[in-house]
Amino acid sequence: MATWSNFNYQNSASPLMEQIIFFHDHTLIILIMITILVAYLMMNLFFNNYINRFLLEGQMIELIWTILPAITLIFIALPSLRLLYLLDELNNPLITLKSIGHQWYWSYEYSDFNNIEFDSYMIQSNENLSNFRLLDVDNRIILPMNNQIRILVTATDVIHSWTIPSLGVKIDANPGRLNQTSFFINRPGIYYGQCSEICGANHSFMPIVVESISMKNFINWINNYSLDDWKQVMVS
Repeated sequence: MATWSNFNYQNSASPLMEQIIFFHDHTLIILIMITILVAYLMMNLFFNNYINRFLLEGQMIELIWTILPAITLIFIALPSLRLLYLLDELNNPLITLKSIGHQWYWSYEYSDFNNIEFDSYMIQSNENLSNFRLLDVDNRIILPMNNQIRILVTATDVIHSWTIPSLGVKIDANPGRLNQTSFFINRPGIYYGQCSEICGANHSFMPIVVESISMKNFINWINNYSLDDWKQVMVS
């Protein structure tokens, strides 16, 4: 998660986020080179004393400052298109998670496992600071690591956005529309995110928490959840 005085991206927990960080660094180097070149040329313009009354055109310099930006844009566009197609790729997902946005909470469905469903609300931070303020929830998303996960996102009222920076996931939740994307968690941990749309008071406080665990622990969680759900049905 983001920490104090952190001006960079969060530490990546997926291969897609690693590629996004690499592309960011690549583009930033090009922007720094352009900035230094333009600053150098402007300083020369301010302090040179060259005057030519008969200079009417400079075809060579015009050719250069037309071609160089085009080549620079190619160096930015090609990695960008590659990354764009990588983000849309679905590689045989093992688990499908459905996320439904409400004001001001999320609902989740594990349709592959006997229709496991629950709501995820933000919880208050307690006095001993065992959870994060405005970021922790009562029911976390439990997912296995080292597996391809597909997520289907929609909304019931207004536009939301399911966003977890450390996983490189940001997908809009539109009412009446089902959007999908996928991600791959390559290490265990707890990853925090929020709804990144602004369409109501306090709307940034729709936290998302993903807990990544091993496949063995995930299977145990599925079995225990199904057993508890069956017991509740029998009691009612």
